[in-house]
Amino acid sequence: MRASTDRRATGKGRNPQAKKGAIAVPAKTRTESVAGGANRANLYDEVTARIIGELEAGRFPWVQPWGQPDAGGGAIGPGLPRNALTARRYSGVNVLILWGAVIEHGYPSQAWLTFKQALEAGGCVRKGERGTTVVYADRFVPKQTDGAGLRGSAAPSARGEWPEAEKARARDEGGEARAIPFLKRFTVFNVAQCEGLRAGLCPEPAPLPEREIVPVAEEVIAASGIDFRVGGNRAFYAPAHDYVQVPPQPAFFEQINYYRTCLHELTHATGHGSRLARNLTTGFGTKDYAREELVAEMGSAFLCAALGIVPTVRHADYLASWLDVLREDNRAIFRAASAASKAADWLLAKHAAAQAETVQPEAVQTDATQGDTSRNDFGERRAAA
Repeated sequence: MRASTDRRATGKGRNPQAKKGAIAVPAKTRTESVAGGANRANLYDEVTARIIGELEAGRFPWVQPWGQPDAGGGAIGPGLPRNALTARRYSGVNVLILWGAVIEHGYPSQAWLTFKQALEAGGCVRKGERGTTVVYADRFVPKQTDGAGLRGSAAPSARGEWPEAEKARARDEGGEARAIPFLKRFTVFNVAQCEGLRAGLCPEPAPLPEREIVPVAEEVIAASGIDFRVGGNRAFYAPAHDYVQVPPQPAFFEQINYYRTCLHELTHATGHGSRLARNLTTGFGTKDYAREELVAEMGSAFLCAALGIVPTVRHADYLASWLDVLREDNRAIFRAASAASKAADWLLAKHAAAQAETVQPEAVQTDATQGDTSRNDFGERRAAA
């Protein structure tokens, strides 16, 4: 991707733990709400234009030319970008933005820090380095409104309580507290752009050996609880009957494509009304159908990256429809990427819960037997059943 959303860190500062005295000062963080609608629209336009540019050039932002890491760290394996200090994964459109920055600049890491976090980690951002702009979306409730616009604002408290004025209005009028959406942009730096960071900070996860990727993918499929059928010569999700069907694995020229296809169809299935409740009732060829396919493409890519599978494009023939959707709506890529992240998180959470259930019985039986190695193995993975 082009670096049109990059911010350069400039200026001077001091960090007692850094080796050099002159360090960069971060770009300002901006919050854009209804009062700053033009700026907010510009942010949507800016990101959407970059994604459209990539698609028009035949490059899919969620499918990058990943390489396998070598001993010298000269290449990077598939993975989701994460915060180096908190280990929290970035989501939504930020995955596309940060993947693009990693590939464009050849960074050997998927770990990122804000300027302040680099200082907290004992280092600093090198002077002159360009940061990458990511976005945060949320809502707030205004204290007062009139015809002239907003007069002050307040977010819900840490306990999720609305401001008293808005709660009173909702109570008197019998309505609900009004929430105003806003976008906040801030700048992050790859750890490769920093120096002096403490040792062991968010180490890169070891890539799974190829022989282990397939069992993990099987576990994710089983843990989903979704009716999953193997047979026929088509891969699809049937919303009316809520099941996924894919051809047998030998039908695929490459074994790994079976799992890429499975994850694509499972992403569709997360949209069922009993799960994440997306609109799955639209007909083939409509814009809503194209939007859902975009969600499934990115959801599959996010899942593949999380499992160590190199993402690929499963439905490139939808490219023209996706471009139509993005050109028509500058928020479409934000919504689709957000929905894709939620779908991937839902499936990964199911897998994590199944793994936790597997570990607990094993721990209980170990205590009961007090090290008796003659016992039967009670803790077989249910996901493999």
